[in-house]
Amino acid sequence: MTEKNFEQELIVRDYLARQRTSLANDRTLLSFIRTSLYFLVSGTALFEVNKLSHVRQLGYLAFGLSFAFLLVGFISYFKVKKKLKKGNYLNM
Repeated sequence: MTEKNFEQELIVRDYLARQRTSLANDRTLLSFIRTSLYFLVSGTALFEVNKLSHVRQLGYLAFGLSFAFLLVGFISYFKVKKKLKKGNYLNM
């Protein structure tokens, strides 16, 4: 079924629900990016602490978490976007 035919079969309530889900997916991606940036900034701040040597390891952990959140956010975003495009709502 093409996307155009799928769009024609939707009633207004379903179409609006689909739009809300799409916007929620965008909002979720932005929150993953924001969290990633928080960990990136905190990791940078932890690298600047020179008096405690073990704090530097927490900086590496914060950098790792930053990239992990960014990766998970993009994977999740594109997976949900693909399901929305296909109209596959049961497995979300």
